[in-house]
Parts: sequence; structure tokens; C-alpha cells
Amino acid sequence: MTNHCLRAAVALALAGLAGAAAAQPAPPLRISLTADIRSTEPGVNRDSNSDAVVLHIVEGLVAYGEDAEVRPLLAKSVDISPDGKTYTFKLRDGITFHNGKPMTSADVLWTWQHYTAANSGWRCASEFDGRGTVKVTSVDAPDAQTVVYHLEKPTSLFLASLARTDCGGTGILSKDSVGADGAWIKPIGTGPFELAEWKRGEYIRLTKFAGYSNLDGKRDGYTGSKRPLVDEVRFMIVPDDSTAKAALQRGNIDIIEDVSNNDVPVLQGTPNVKVAYAPVMSMTALLLQTKDPVLSSPKMRQALAHAIDYKQLAAAVTEGLAQPNNSIVPLVSPFHDAAQKQGWDYDPAQAQKLLKEAGYKGQELTILTTKRYPQSYNSAVIVQAMLQSVGINAQLSVVEWATQLDRYNAGTYQMMTFPYSARLDAALNYEMVTGDKAKQPRKIWDNPEAAKLVEAASVDTDHAKRQAAFDQLHQLFLADVPSIPLYNGLDIGAYRSNIKGYQPWAVKKPRAWEVERVAQ
Repeated sequence: MTNHCLRAAVALALAGLAGAAAAQPAPPLRISLTADIRSTEPGVNRDSNSDAVVLHIVEGLVAYGEDAEVRPLLAKSVDISPDGKTYTFKLRDGITFHNGKPMTSADVLWTWQHYTAANSGWRCASEFDGRGTVKVTSVDAPDAQTVVYHLEKPTSLFLASLARTDCGGTGILSKDSVGADGAWIKPIGTGPFELAEWKRGEYIRLTKFAGYSNLDGKRDGYTGSKRPLVDEVRFMIVPDDSTAKAALQRGNIDIIEDVSNNDVPVLQGTPNVKVAYAPVMSMTALLLQTKDPVLSSPKMRQALAHAIDYKQLAAAVTEGLAQPNNSIVPLVSPFHDAAQKQGWDYDPAQAQKLLKEAGYKGQELTILTTKRYPQSYNSAVIVQAMLQSVGINAQLSVVEWATQLDRYNAGTYQMMTFPYSARLDAALNYEMVTGDKAKQPRKIWDNPEAAKLVEAASVDTDHAKRQAAFDQLHQLFLADVPSIPLYNGLDIGAYRSNIKGYQPWAVKKPRAWEVERVAQ
């Protein structure tokens, strides 16, 4: 063979290899989940992982933005009547379901009837039938692009309830999501990805919806721009943290959504791995039983509050990632304003002065905690040391999580470090702690004035009026000290360096849209 022929043969072979490589599909975007999902039906037989997957497939009329403010999604506008009892949604034009059928107001009505039917299993049925904060009396569709919800009484929580992730965002479904007998088949929604396969215990495979009708603008939580930039997403079931980390380091997984604080330094030092984080709406707090003989004194509780160095505690527990927050309203809430930035100063001398004024005689005070949640446990250890340093006889009692939860619900404790899950509206943040202890022992703040302010904030739809109520609540809380909020949690994600666009956020759920794989 001549040199010319040899060069030609090599060139043809390389061209063939290039063509074969070009023909190979791009690898899927692989995101690890700690456990399998429970179902694919929005808000039914669900858990956090189920919600995270389903919300890639379905969309609601409204959704939470990056700052947990509710904004339009499938609706292009929302009009609230002057009396606060009628909500009129105008639908966006040109939206289609994954099966190619156009979405109209008839689909919104059918979806609502499906969710609220007797024995539907939808988690949030009770939130809209009067058992919760909202009662929807009727829903109608005057034309193909308009849906009107009628409420029994005004409430500021209607849109927030529609947008709830555990409600599946009240995602609008095609009728083809169920069979002729009404049995669930799979979610056929309008989201950026559609369900392709669920291999139980292994993975959930989603594929790009080529007909997705994207909102203009930038990414904004569950609304805003949600372009599907990869052809396939696989949520991989990897229950063991160490296995997930090893897979990420090898490149067998692209994203770990929920990384523990302790793993951050290791992953930050790993080649080809990046770490990002964002504050979330959850809260770790030191709960105080105000019915306890020692802690019934406001001055005693104020002494505890001034004995804690919040900056040091938050830095130690979260590897320097989180900031302290003494407000029930999370740092990322749109209602966390100048008033909420005020907190208790770390002042050991003032703490000791208040202890004397409270008549404290060195009685033992027990801090209940559990190792199930390491940050909560570590907070208890640090709080104990800080209280002891000002002369408070604080002792730890470490119990199983089930025991702590039982004690929390019964109110049978003196103090405990407790991890509250996220609430996405400031009124709900206060509702989770405010109430009559005689009726609900788990409540920590039974101030009647506070209860009235929480009720008002749950009804008012005017932002300024709600802000004023939350500001008053915070000042009352600082004076009463029914508990001591310490810091909000973090959503920490780790991902391969060739993954572009992945961002943790306040709701602590992975988002595969606006994410792509880039060449390195």
C-alpha cells in the first residue's frame, strides 16, 4: 500500500469513528436521590423526593419564585376581587400537554375535580375544603382562557396553598393521565420534562419536552425560565451517602442535591467537583417550655437568649456557611425586613444580671436532643457549653428521634433543640409555633395578642399590612422569648465541574431545567 493510500485509509477510518461518536446520544443528566419516589401522582402518596420529580413534569397556575414569593406560571395574570374572595386567572396562550393537546380552562376544572374528588388521596384536599385555612366554594370557567375560584372568606394563603410543593403545585393535568376507569396511569403535564420510565429502586427517567412553552426572563424558583437543556434526566436512587460521593467523584453521578455540612470541605477539595449552597426556609431553634417552673420567668428566658453567641454557633454547626437568625421569619423570606434583622445581643454580663433578677438558684435545666439530625445535636452541645459559661446548670439528654418528637408533641420537656421543616409563607412560620398549649401542647407561644396578629396576617392580602403584622410579632417574640431561633438551614449541592447552571435554592429540591453539560 502506498503512503498516499495509507493516509487515505486512516482518514476514512477516523471519519468513521467521528461519525460513530457523533451518532451516540448525549449521556443523561444524573441526579442522586436518597430514596425511591412513592408515586408519580401529584400530592398523592408522596414524599419530598416524589414532589421533586413530579414538579419537573407538571406545573400549576402559580408557583414559588426563588425568594418563595408566589408568582404566575401557567396563569399569565391573577386578579383578586376587592373583597378578597374571588380569584380570576387568565391562562397563558399556546400551552400544550406532553401528549400534544392544548391546555384550556376545561383542563383546569377537570384537574380540580380530580384532586378534590372523594377519596382522591390528594394530600391538600383538606387545605381547600374548610378544614384548613381556605374554603373554595366553587370554580368556573367563563371562557377557554379564564378560570375563576370563589372562596368562602378572604385569605392571604390561597395562592401559597396552590403553590405548595407537597400539593404537587396543584399541577394541571391532561385527562389522559387517568384511564377510562379513573385509575391513575402517569402524569401528563405541561412541564419541561415528561415521564419516560420508572424503574423502581433504580432510577426515574425523564425526557425533554420539545414542545415546552417557556416563560421569558430568568430562572425564578419553580416559575420563570425553565428551559430543558438536556435530552434526558435520570434521578438515580443512591441511599448511601458515601456511595453517592464516590459516584460523584468518579463521574458516575453528575449532581448530589443534599450534601451534609460535614462533607463540604472534602468535596470542595475534590478535583472536577464544585459545591454550591443557598439558605432555605427550615429553622433550627432552642425550644423553651414556658410552663416549666424555672422557665416561666421572662427574665430567665431572656437570660438564656443573651447567653448564646449566635454567630459562633451558626459558624461552628454549618462549617461557616450559614448566618444566624433570631426571627421566626426565614432569612430568604420576602417578609424578612429590617425589623426581623433585630435579635438578642450576645451579652454574658447581661445574662448573669438577668439570672439574679429571675431568682435563679442553679436548678438543673435539661436540653433534649437527638443525633438523628447532626446539626440539631451539635447545636445542643454548643448551647449547653454557652449556658454553663454564665452559670446555668444545663445538661443534655440524648434520645431517639421518635422519642423527641413524642415529647415535642406532648410539650413534656424543659428545653430542646428542634429542626422545623420549611414553611413557605411567614404566616405559616408563625402558625407552626403560636397557639393555645392547653389545646395543642406542641405549640410554644400562647400569647393571645400574637394569635390575633397571626390570624390577621393569614387574611390580609396587602403586603404592607402583612409586613406590619410580622414586624409586631417579631417585637413581641423578642420580649417573650418563648423559644430561641438559631439559624436557617442550607441547601447544599455538589456537582461535576462540566455541569453548568445547577443552583440550590430556598425550597431545597433539585431542578434539572436550565442545566446543561458543557465540554471541558
